[in-house]
Amino acid sequence: MSTFHILVATDLAENSLKILKETADVTVQQVTPSAVHEGLAQAHALIARDDVRVDKMLLDQAPNLKLIGRVGAGLNGIDMEAATNRGIIVMNTPGTNAIAAGEHAITLMLALSRRLVVAHESLKDGWWLLDRKRQAGTQLYEKTLGIIGLGRVGNIVAKRCLSFGMNVLAYDPYISEDHVLDERIQLVGLKELLQRSDFVTLHVAATAETANLINSNTLAQMKPGARLINTSHGSIIDEAAVASALKDGNLAGVAVDVYKDEPPYNSPLVGIDNVIHTPHIGDNTIEAMQDLSIQIVRQVLDALHGSDYRNVVNMPFVPGLDFETAQPYMRLAECIGTMIHALSRSPVSRVAVEYRGEEVGGLVKAIAVAILKGLLHPVLGDKVNTVNAPVLAAERGIQVMQTKGMKTGDYASMVSCQVTLEDGENILMAGTLLDHKEPHIVQINQYRMNFVPEGHLLLMGSFDQPGVIGKVGTLMATNNANIASWHTGRAEPGGHTLTVLSLDAPLPAPVLDELSQLDFVRHAHQVEIKS
Repeated sequence: MSTFHILVATDLAENSLKILKETADVTVQQVTPSAVHEGLAQAHALIARDDVRVDKMLLDQAPNLKLIGRVGAGLNGIDMEAATNRGIIVMNTPGTNAIAAGEHAITLMLALSRRLVVAHESLKDGWWLLDRKRQAGTQLYEKTLGIIGLGRVGNIVAKRCLSFGMNVLAYDPYISEDHVLDERIQLVGLKELLQRSDFVTLHVAATAETANLINSNTLAQMKPGARLINTSHGSIIDEAAVASALKDGNLAGVAVDVYKDEPPYNSPLVGIDNVIHTPHIGDNTIEAMQDLSIQIVRQVLDALHGSDYRNVVNMPFVPGLDFETAQPYMRLAECIGTMIHALSRSPVSRVAVEYRGEEVGGLVKAIAVAILKGLLHPVLGDKVNTVNAPVLAAERGIQVMQTKGMKTGDYASMVSCQVTLEDGENILMAGTLLDHKEPHIVQINQYRMNFVPEGHLLLMGSFDQPGVIGKVGTLMATNNANIASWHTGRAEPGGHTLTVLSLDAPLPAPVLDELSQLDFVRHAHQVEIKS
């Protein structure tokens, strides 16, 4: 049994570590984020937070790495291209810490509105109601909250702030009004949100589009005396511009949990009186730690064992698609790719994929990738997987496309693939699932048939004439080769046929050569389809 070495470079809850340590085929090594390099050479999986930068240099030190498990939703600091090219799975845990993050944003909002830090420091220094005017806060009731980013965390903040009696505006260019969970939330443009909001809270991912979203221009559009909360990512705000707006009095207060550079030793926001700082603790609750730890551990173990792939960001699954539904079709598609490779007499230049049936509709990308994996695996072996198959295919000049109108049989759900070889030959293959589970090949080129693609298969093209079965059977019996099943399709009587034989063991090379020399055999190929 293979053993997986998992490198844990972050704090995980004890019960999740116990799950790892009690898994029979797993060894666990715990290191600090700064010492992550110590265990990379042996690691098959790395579990870390965003304080571990996973760049190409780090990946080059991890020759056995199969999986990166990011604790939390953010993927910043992971060289996704390098990981994908290496075939390394990258997964995260989106939404698990949404409640903790949302509650922390509201905590900061309340602290800003009631000037809690000023009051706390005053009493700590021995003063009781030294300056009631200076310590006077503002109510949230009937104030306007502007939420930038209406995802999981943004929705949690909106729901709770509605209960405070706040007016809630939201800006999210990727959300339509039909998908707003509460009709009291008003979708507006960014400029309108900034102009109307007393409080603005940020809940967007770190992308090229959101970098420095809050800058001198957008700050100038904000309502005078507004307050800003950032618990999403430090790159979202221009810290120098925000500091300037605070000093000019255009902003009444700012609360930040995340910073451009962490630790924020050089942040211009640190030390300003009307700024509340927390050290990136938005998801740091006991409950969130438990949930995040359990989720990432179970995801990593399932992916290493090949039983499920949840929250993988560089595999071809549409959001919400469960692996249990996708796996049988991907298995069928990979078999198709492997068998097409066996029939190919020259390199593949184009792959056209067609699907039929509602169940297959959301699987087109996954099916195409699985076909590519099947095509390339006989040549590249374990260097190719579902993550990097498209990259490796592109490097070989293979064009992939979706098409319609292939001349295939009439099945409710079907996967069809036609490849074009560099010599101009086309090979068509189609398959379906029995009871949504068992793969069946139902057509190869013009030949209709029905067989399960598994084990040792012999693909034999021949002329349709009497005696074929007897001569082939005699040859097999003479050489002690047992035929488990025989499937033949023919285009027309007396023309060409294609036969697929399932054998208990592969034919030795001399026997395959002898078969190929029979006068009625046009070609013969062997392929092994592993279960």
